[in-house]
Amino acid sequence: MTRITTHVLYTTTGRPAVGMTVHLEELDGMSASPLAAARTDAEGRVREWPREGREGRDGRDWEGVPAGRYRLVFETGEWFKSSGLDTLYPEVVVHFEVRGEEPHYHVPLLISPYGYSTYRGT
Repeated sequence: MTRITTHVLYTTTGRPAVGMTVHLEELDGMSASPLAAARTDAEGRVREWPREGREGRDGRDWEGVPAGRYRLVFETGEWFKSSGLDTLYPEVVVHFEVRGEEPHYHVPLLISPYGYSTYRGT
């Protein structure tokens, strides 16, 4: 199983995007199945996904994902609105593929009101 983490940084100020909701979803063709949702912490990070009420495919607590296609959905519009700012992007969706059994994928997001970028972090 592969652990997924993320970090959101507001590049205009260089500060973390605290309190942004992020959804982790599994992709199967054109459909997406929700796996978990979390809010970024005081450092703008999601290190762990909530386990309450979430069981994995084998019936055990959900602790990661197997190889496959996934996406992170960042609720950027709500975060900017709560910060008193406008944005062009009401949400940012990052599709990625987990290959093999690597223990960790880190998928950061850098945001500003009218742009964003992402990369595979460490």
